Amino acid sequence: WAESFRSLPIWQMSTSYFICGATTFLLSVHFVPYAIDRGVSPGTAATMFGLMSGLNILGSVGAGILADRFNRKNMLGIVYFVRGAGYMVLIVPGIFGVPVLSGDLGLWLFASVAGFSWIATAPLTSTLTADVYGVRALGTISGVTFLFHQVGGFSSVLLAGLLYDLTGSYTIPFLLAGSLLFPAALSAFTIKERKYSVRYLVQSAPAPAPAVGD
Repeated sequence: WAESFRSLPIWQMSTSYFICGATTFLLSVHFVPYAIDRGVSPGTAATMFGLMSGLNILGSVGAGILADRFNRKNMLGIVYFVRGAGYMVLIVPGIFGVPVLSGDLGLWLFASVAGFSWIATAPLTSTLTADVYGVRALGTISGVTFLFHQVGGFSSVLLAGLLYDLTGSYTIPFLLAGSLLFPAALSAFTIKERKYSVRYLVQSAPAPAPAVGD
């Protein structure tokens, strides 16, 4: 497993997973207070969060199915990009005063997008890790990348709380989180999967020559 640190994909996946943790833990703790700050009732804010949590099931299962049919690193990049776009839908209309998306509709749209993309990164990252590095040390390598995820998560929770105390608003922490998802998407898209992947090496290996007399 230590040899994996000498190659680029683990750093690309770990950095993206750090941002993944930062953008999901932030929602776990701060989404409901953020929605209440935007004027919805506590009950409605909790319902939005419940929708987000429920859609995790469809997102993670769907991502696993798609990962078996399409290029994994591109799927992972799409998930990060879509989540980043969701954050922009949530934040940017409020900055520019767009009335339609600045209200409840923007929150509901974001809850749907964030729900589908929340856990979807987990099966994609795990299967991509297995493709690139094989399964012998998969548990250890996945544990390392997940450590990055968790560090990003608790860091974002603390930073968002600090920024809210300083500014009286969640705009900056949520905008920062959303902006980071686009570099995460780029990092995933640029993984040279076919260069490193055990999966493609096996597929491209020449067939053994037939024995004499066959």
